[in-house]
Amino acid sequence: MSEDRTFTVTGMTCGHCKSTVTTEVLQVEGVTGANVDLDAGTLTIRGEADDDAIRKAVDEAGFAVA
Repeated sequence: MSEDRTFTVTGMTCGHCKSTVTTEVLQVEGVTGANVDLDAGTLTIRGEADDDAIRKAVDEAGFAVA
């Protein structure tokens, strides 16, 4: 069963930031969906991925999970 989880991501300011984070996170095994809300500074993922893997993907995109 998939679950939605939301993470606060710091440093995102534009559409390119949103695209970069989304692209990296969708490559994580177990992630079946990702949505970035720039105004709220959040990333919501759907799937069974490990939280540490999500944090690493966000880091590789150049941002940080708060």
